[in-house]
Amino acid sequence: MPRKTGTADLPLHGGRAPRWLFSRMVALGREVLYALTEEFGTLEVLRRLADPYWFQALGCLLGFDWHSSGLTTTTCGALKEALGQVGEELGLYAAGGKGATSRRTPQEILARGEELAVEPERLVYASRMAAKVDSAALQDGFQIYQHVFFFDRAGHWCVVQQGMREQDGMARRYHWISEGLKSFVEEPHAGVVGRRTGLVLNLVAQEAAPARGTIPELTREPPERLVGELSRLSRLQLPRRHRLLISDINPGRLRGVLLRAYESEARDFESLLGVQGLGAKGLRALALLSELLYGAPASFRDPARFSYAHGGKDGTPYPVDRDAYDRTIQVLRRAVRRARLGQREELAALRRLATALGAEPHGG
Repeated sequence: MPRKTGTADLPLHGGRAPRWLFSRMVALGREVLYALTEEFGTLEVLRRLADPYWFQALGCLLGFDWHSSGLTTTTCGALKEALGQVGEELGLYAAGGKGATSRRTPQEILARGEELAVEPERLVYASRMAAKVDSAALQDGFQIYQHVFFFDRAGHWCVVQQGMREQDGMARRYHWISEGLKSFVEEPHAGVVGRRTGLVLNLVAQEAAPARGTIPELTREPPERLVGELSRLSRLQLPRRHRLLISDINPGRLRGVLLRAYESEARDFESLLGVQGLGAKGLRALALLSELLYGAPASFRDPARFSYAHGGKDGTPYPVDRDAYDRTIQVLRRAVRRARLGQREELAALRRLATALGAEPHGG
Protein backbone atom coordinates (compact mmCIF):
# COMPACT_ATOMS: atom_id res chain seq x y z
CA MET A 1 0.00 0.00 0.00
CA PRO A 2 1.46 3.41 -0.91
CA ARG A 3 2.07 5.75 2.00
CA LYS A 4 -0.64 8.40 2.20
CA THR A 5 0.50 10.16 5.33
CA GLY A 6 0.36 13.93 5.42
CA THR A 7 -1.61 16.88 6.75
CA ALA A 8 -5.13 18.27 6.59
CA ASP A 9 -6.26 21.80 7.45
CA LEU A 10 -9.45 22.40 9.46
CA PRO A 11 -11.16 25.50 10.92
CA LEU A 12 -11.03 25.85 14.71
CA HIS A 13 -14.46 25.40 16.28
CA GLY A 14 -15.37 25.75 19.94
CA GLY A 15 -17.52 23.42 22.02
CA ARG A 16 -17.34 19.69 22.59
CA ALA A 17 -19.32 16.60 21.71
CA PRO A 18 -22.32 16.13 24.01
CA ARG A 19 -22.13 13.01 26.17
CA TRP A 20 -24.97 11.26 24.33
CA LEU A 21 -23.02 11.59 21.07
CA PHE A 22 -19.56 10.82 22.44
CA SER A 23 -20.74 7.58 24.06
CA ARG A 24 -22.13 6.50 20.68
CA MET A 25 -18.87 7.52 18.95
CA VAL A 26 -16.99 5.25 21.37
CA ALA A 27 -19.42 2.36 20.75
CA LEU A 28 -19.35 2.68 16.96
CA GLY A 29 -15.59 3.28 16.95
CA ARG A 30 -15.16 0.08 18.97
CA GLU A 31 -17.16 -1.94 16.44
CA VAL A 32 -15.27 -0.41 13.51
CA LEU A 33 -11.97 -1.40 15.17
CA TYR A 34 -13.30 -4.90 15.79
CA ALA A 35 -14.43 -5.26 12.17
CA LEU A 36 -11.20 -3.93 10.63
CA THR A 37 -9.00 -6.04 12.88
CA GLU A 38 -11.06 -9.15 12.19
CA GLU A 39 -10.93 -8.59 8.42
CA PHE A 40 -7.46 -7.13 7.88
CA GLY A 41 -5.38 -7.11 11.07
CA THR A 42 -3.98 -4.33 13.24
CA LEU A 43 -1.43 -3.04 10.71
CA GLU A 44 -4.23 -2.20 8.29
CA VAL A 45 -6.02 -0.26 11.04
CA LEU A 46 -2.87 1.82 11.54
CA ARG A 47 -2.54 2.36 7.78
CA ARG A 48 -6.04 3.73 7.61
CA LEU A 49 -5.65 6.01 10.61
CA ALA A 50 -2.49 7.38 8.94
CA ASP A 51 -4.46 8.24 5.79
CA PRO A 52 -5.79 11.83 6.22
CA TYR A 53 -8.73 11.17 3.88
CA TRP A 54 -9.79 7.92 5.55
CA PHE A 55 -9.45 9.45 9.01
CA GLN A 56 -11.63 12.38 7.92
CA ALA A 57 -14.25 9.97 6.60
CA LEU A 58 -14.19 8.04 9.88
CA GLY A 59 -14.76 11.26 11.84
CA CYS A 60 -17.74 12.03 9.63
CA LEU A 61 -19.11 8.50 10.05
CA LEU A 62 -18.86 8.87 13.82
CA GLY A 63 -21.02 11.98 13.55
CA PHE A 64 -18.75 14.89 14.48
CA ASP A 65 -18.44 18.18 12.54
CA TRP A 66 -17.41 17.20 9.05
CA HIS A 67 -14.72 19.86 8.70
CA SER A 68 -13.85 21.28 12.14
CA SER A 69 -10.70 20.88 14.22
CA GLY A 70 -12.75 19.05 16.84
CA LEU A 71 -13.17 16.12 14.47
CA THR A 72 -9.53 15.20 15.11
CA THR A 73 -9.51 15.47 18.88
CA THR A 74 -12.93 13.89 19.41
CA THR A 75 -12.38 11.02 16.98
CA CYS A 76 -9.00 10.26 18.58
CA GLY A 77 -10.56 10.50 22.03
CA ALA A 78 -13.36 8.10 21.09
CA LEU A 79 -10.94 5.60 19.56
CA LYS A 80 -8.65 5.78 22.59
CA GLU A 81 -11.57 5.14 24.94
CA ALA A 82 -12.75 2.26 22.73
CA LEU A 83 -9.26 0.73 22.77
CA GLY A 84 -9.21 1.11 26.53
CA GLN A 85 -12.10 -1.38 26.48
CA VAL A 86 -10.91 -3.85 23.82
CA GLY A 87 -7.25 -3.00 23.12
CA GLU A 88 -5.79 -5.96 24.98
CA GLU A 89 -8.07 -8.32 23.08
CA LEU A 90 -7.19 -6.79 19.70
CA GLY A 91 -3.51 -6.14 20.40
CA LEU A 92 -4.01 -2.49 19.47
CA TYR A 93 -3.44 0.47 21.78
CA ALA A 94 -3.58 4.27 21.94
CA ALA A 95 -1.58 6.74 24.03
CA GLY A 96 -1.65 10.51 24.40
CA GLY A 97 -4.37 13.00 23.64
CA LYS A 98 -5.05 16.73 23.82
CA GLY A 99 -3.13 19.28 25.89
CA ALA A 100 -1.66 17.95 29.12
CA THR A 101 -2.79 14.42 28.23
CA SER A 102 -0.36 14.39 25.29
CA ARG A 103 2.53 14.70 27.74
CA ARG A 104 1.58 11.37 29.30
CA THR A 105 2.20 9.53 26.02
CA PRO A 106 5.58 8.01 27.05
CA GLN A 107 4.20 6.66 30.33
CA GLU A 108 1.16 5.18 28.60
CA ILE A 109 3.36 3.45 26.01
CA LEU A 110 5.70 2.08 28.67
CA ALA A 111 2.75 0.74 30.63
CA ARG A 112 2.06 -1.64 27.72
CA GLY A 113 5.67 -2.85 27.58
CA GLU A 114 4.97 -6.40 28.82
CA GLU A 115 2.42 -6.92 26.04
CA LEU A 116 4.69 -5.85 23.17
CA ALA A 117 7.03 -7.84 20.93
CA VAL A 118 9.45 -4.87 20.78
CA GLU A 119 11.15 -2.68 23.35
CA PRO A 120 8.64 0.06 24.31
CA GLU A 121 11.46 2.64 24.42
CA ARG A 122 11.61 2.38 20.62
CA LEU A 123 7.99 3.49 20.42
CA VAL A 124 8.55 6.27 22.94
CA TYR A 125 11.37 7.56 20.73
CA ALA A 126 9.12 7.48 17.64
CA SER A 127 6.40 9.41 19.47
CA ARG A 128 8.87 12.03 20.69
CA MET A 129 10.51 12.51 17.29
CA ALA A 130 7.21 12.86 15.44
CA ALA A 131 6.15 15.57 17.90
CA LYS A 132 9.53 17.31 17.75
CA VAL A 133 9.66 17.35 13.95
CA ASP A 134 6.22 18.89 13.56
CA SER A 135 6.76 21.45 16.33
CA ALA A 136 10.37 22.50 15.64
CA ALA A 137 11.89 21.14 12.42
CA LEU A 138 8.78 21.99 10.39
CA GLN A 139 7.87 25.58 11.22
CA ASP A 140 4.61 26.29 9.40
CA GLY A 141 2.91 28.51 11.99
CA PHE A 142 0.84 25.77 13.66
CA GLN A 143 1.49 24.99 17.34
CA ILE A 144 1.05 21.32 18.22
CA TYR A 145 -1.55 20.80 20.97
CA GLN A 146 -2.78 17.26 20.35
CA HIS A 147 -0.71 14.08 19.91
CA VAL A 148 -2.11 10.55 19.80
CA PHE A 149 0.13 7.53 19.26
CA PHE A 150 -1.56 4.33 18.03
CA PHE A 151 0.47 1.11 18.13
CA ASP A 152 0.04 -2.65 17.97
CA ARG A 153 1.59 -5.61 19.71
CA ALA A 154 4.13 -6.14 16.91
CA GLY A 155 5.51 -2.60 17.29
CA HIS A 156 3.90 -0.97 14.24
CA TRP A 157 2.67 2.54 14.97
CA CYS A 158 1.04 5.66 13.58
CA VAL A 159 0.67 9.20 14.89
CA VAL A 160 -2.26 11.58 14.52
CA GLN A 161 -1.41 15.03 15.86
CA GLN A 162 -2.81 18.49 15.37
CA GLY A 163 -1.56 22.06 15.61
CA MET A 164 -3.43 25.35 15.79
CA ARG A 165 -2.85 28.78 14.28
CA GLU A 166 -4.97 31.17 16.28
CA GLN A 167 -4.54 34.27 14.11
CA ASP A 168 -6.70 32.83 11.32
CA GLY A 169 -8.65 30.23 13.28
CA MET A 170 -7.19 27.20 11.50
CA ALA A 171 -5.87 23.84 12.64
CA ARG A 172 -3.63 21.42 10.76
CA ARG A 173 -3.48 17.68 11.24
CA TYR A 174 -0.31 15.65 10.75
CA HIS A 175 -0.22 11.90 10.07
CA TRP A 176 2.71 9.52 10.41
CA ILE A 177 3.13 5.76 10.03
CA SER A 178 6.06 3.48 10.79
CA GLU A 179 5.58 1.42 7.63
CA GLY A 180 7.91 2.69 4.91
CA LEU A 181 9.40 5.41 7.12
CA LYS A 182 13.08 5.62 6.21
CA SER A 183 13.99 8.74 8.17
CA PHE A 184 12.43 10.96 10.82
CA VAL A 185 14.20 13.99 9.38
CA GLU A 186 13.89 13.68 5.59
CA GLU A 187 10.46 13.81 3.98
CA PRO A 188 8.72 11.91 6.80
CA HIS A 189 5.32 13.11 5.51
CA ALA A 190 4.58 11.49 2.13
CA GLY A 191 1.50 12.48 0.08
CA VAL A 192 0.83 15.63 2.10
CA VAL A 193 -2.61 17.24 1.99
CA GLY A 194 -3.68 20.72 3.12
CA ARG A 195 -3.60 24.42 2.32
CA ARG A 196 -0.45 26.35 1.66
CA THR A 197 0.53 28.87 4.31
CA GLY A 198 2.89 31.84 4.31
CA LEU A 199 6.60 31.59 5.11
CA VAL A 200 7.57 28.09 6.18
CA LEU A 201 10.93 26.82 7.43
CA ASN A 202 11.06 23.15 6.48
CA LEU A 203 14.19 21.47 7.78
CA VAL A 204 12.90 18.00 6.92
CA ALA A 205 12.53 18.68 3.18
CA GLN A 206 14.82 16.72 0.88
CA GLU A 207 16.41 19.90 -0.43
CA ALA A 208 17.30 20.95 3.14
CA ALA A 209 19.88 18.14 3.39
CA PRO A 210 22.83 20.60 3.21
CA ALA A 211 21.42 22.51 6.19
CA ARG A 212 20.84 19.31 8.12
CA GLY A 213 24.50 18.51 7.53
CA THR A 214 25.97 21.84 8.59
CA ILE A 215 23.66 22.66 11.52
CA PRO A 216 25.16 19.95 13.78
CA GLU A 217 28.62 21.20 12.79
CA LEU A 218 27.61 24.70 13.88
CA THR A 219 26.66 23.44 17.33
CA ARG A 220 30.25 22.30 17.84
CA GLU A 221 31.31 25.95 17.73
CA PRO A 222 31.52 27.78 21.07
CA PRO A 223 28.08 29.26 21.87
CA GLU A 224 29.53 32.75 22.35
CA ARG A 225 30.68 32.79 18.73
CA LEU A 226 27.20 31.85 17.50
CA VAL A 227 25.54 34.46 19.72
CA GLY A 228 27.96 37.06 18.35
CA GLU A 229 27.13 36.14 14.76
CA LEU A 230 23.40 36.32 15.44
CA SER A 231 23.76 39.74 17.08
CA ARG A 232 25.67 40.98 14.04
CA LEU A 233 23.13 39.53 11.59
CA SER A 234 20.22 41.16 13.41
CA ARG A 235 21.69 44.56 12.56
CA LEU A 236 22.24 43.84 8.87
CA GLN A 237 19.82 44.61 6.04
CA LEU A 238 18.99 41.04 5.07
CA PRO A 239 16.64 39.91 2.29
CA ARG A 240 12.98 39.83 3.31
CA ARG A 241 12.94 36.09 3.94
CA HIS A 242 15.84 36.31 6.39
CA ARG A 243 14.39 39.35 8.16
CA LEU A 244 11.28 37.31 8.90
CA LEU A 245 13.32 34.41 10.18
CA ILE A 246 15.37 36.52 12.56
CA SER A 247 12.61 38.88 13.65
CA ASP A 248 11.86 37.14 16.97
CA ILE A 249 15.28 35.63 17.65
CA ASN A 250 16.89 37.07 20.78
CA PRO A 251 20.60 36.11 20.68
CA GLY A 252 21.03 36.63 24.42
CA ARG A 253 18.16 34.36 25.35
CA LEU A 254 19.43 31.68 22.97
CA ARG A 255 22.78 31.42 24.75
CA GLY A 256 21.56 28.68 27.12
CA VAL A 257 19.95 26.69 24.31
CA LEU A 258 23.10 26.88 22.20
CA LEU A 259 25.15 25.80 25.20
CA ARG A 260 22.99 22.68 25.63
CA ALA A 261 23.37 21.90 21.93
CA TYR A 262 27.15 22.40 22.21
CA GLU A 263 27.38 20.09 25.23
CA SER A 264 25.24 17.42 23.57
CA GLU A 265 27.97 16.69 20.99
CA ALA A 266 25.20 15.67 18.57
CA ARG A 267 26.42 13.43 15.76
CA ASP A 268 23.77 14.40 13.22
CA PHE A 269 20.60 16.41 12.75
CA GLU A 270 18.30 13.74 14.19
CA SER A 271 20.28 13.43 17.41
CA LEU A 272 20.47 17.24 17.62
CA LEU A 273 16.70 17.46 17.23
CA GLY A 274 16.37 15.28 20.30
CA VAL A 275 18.29 17.72 22.54
CA GLN A 276 15.97 18.88 25.31
CA GLY A 277 15.19 22.58 25.14
CA LEU A 278 16.23 22.99 21.50
CA GLY A 279 13.01 24.11 19.88
CA ALA A 280 11.76 26.16 16.97
CA LYS A 281 13.65 29.41 17.70
CA GLY A 282 16.97 27.67 18.33
CA LEU A 283 16.69 25.68 15.12
CA ARG A 284 15.63 28.79 13.20
CA ALA A 285 18.74 30.60 14.41
CA LEU A 286 20.99 27.69 13.44
CA ALA A 287 19.32 27.38 10.03
CA LEU A 288 19.90 31.07 9.39
CA LEU A 289 23.57 30.80 10.37
CA SER A 290 23.94 27.64 8.30
CA GLU A 291 22.88 29.45 5.14
CA LEU A 292 24.60 32.79 5.70
CA LEU A 293 27.90 31.41 7.01
CA TYR A 294 28.24 28.17 5.05
CA GLY A 295 25.92 28.62 2.09
CA ALA A 296 23.80 25.61 3.09
CA PRO A 297 20.19 26.77 2.60
CA ALA A 298 17.19 25.26 4.33
CA SER A 299 13.91 24.70 2.51
CA PHE A 300 10.95 27.07 2.59
CA ARG A 301 8.55 24.69 0.85
CA ASP A 302 5.30 24.10 2.72
CA PRO A 303 4.69 20.33 2.76
CA ALA A 304 0.95 20.96 2.51
CA ARG A 305 -0.51 20.85 -0.97
CA PHE A 306 -4.11 21.71 -1.76
CA SER A 307 -6.63 19.58 -1.01
CA TYR A 308 -11.90 16.19 2.48
CA ALA A 309 -23.80 8.91 7.38
CA HIS A 310 -24.98 9.99 10.39
CA GLY A 311 -25.23 13.77 10.38
CA GLY A 312 -23.11 16.12 12.44
CA LYS A 313 -22.99 17.59 15.94
CA ASP A 314 -23.90 21.09 14.70
CA GLY A 315 -26.61 19.85 12.34
CA THR A 316 -24.40 19.79 9.22
CA PRO A 317 -25.25 18.25 6.83
CA TYR A 318 -28.20 17.30 9.10
CA PRO A 319 -28.70 16.59 12.82
CA VAL A 320 -27.43 13.26 14.11
CA ASP A 321 -30.12 10.58 13.76
CA ARG A 322 -29.78 8.78 17.10
CA ASP A 323 -31.95 5.81 16.14
CA ALA A 324 -30.04 5.24 12.90
CA TYR A 325 -26.74 5.60 14.79
CA ASP A 326 -27.77 2.94 17.31
CA ARG A 327 -28.94 0.59 14.54
CA THR A 328 -25.54 0.95 12.81
CA ILE A 329 -23.73 0.01 16.03
CA GLN A 330 -26.01 -3.02 16.47
CA VAL A 331 -25.62 -4.23 12.88
CA LEU A 332 -21.85 -3.90 12.92
CA ARG A 333 -21.56 -5.49 16.39
CA ARG A 334 -23.66 -8.49 15.30
CA ALA A 335 -21.70 -8.92 12.06
CA VAL A 336 -18.36 -8.85 13.87
CA ARG A 337 -19.48 -11.20 16.65
CA ARG A 338 -20.81 -13.72 14.13
CA ALA A 339 -17.66 -13.48 12.01
CA ARG A 340 -15.57 -14.34 15.05
CA LEU A 341 -17.68 -17.47 15.45
CA GLY A 342 -16.98 -18.44 11.85
CA GLN A 343 -20.24 -17.04 10.44
CA ARG A 344 -18.86 -14.38 8.10
CA GLU A 345 -21.87 -13.87 5.83
CA GLU A 346 -22.98 -10.52 7.31
CA LEU A 347 -19.46 -9.09 7.39
CA ALA A 348 -18.92 -10.25 3.80
CA ALA A 349 -22.18 -8.54 2.83
CA LEU A 350 -20.99 -5.26 4.38
CA ARG A 351 -17.75 -5.59 2.43
CA ARG A 352 -19.64 -6.16 -0.85
CA LEU A 353 -21.78 -3.11 -0.10
CA ALA A 354 -18.67 -0.95 0.42
CA THR A 355 -17.27 -2.17 -2.92
CA ALA A 356 -20.58 -1.48 -4.68
CA LEU A 357 -20.57 2.06 -3.29
CA GLY A 358 -17.14 2.67 -4.79
CA ALA A 359 -14.94 2.26 -1.73
CA GLU A 360 -11.39 1.19 -2.51
CA PRO A 361 -10.79 -2.30 -1.06
CA HIS A 362 -7.93 -2.64 1.42
CA GLY A 363 -6.01 -5.63 2.55
CA GLY A 364 -6.49 -9.14 1.25
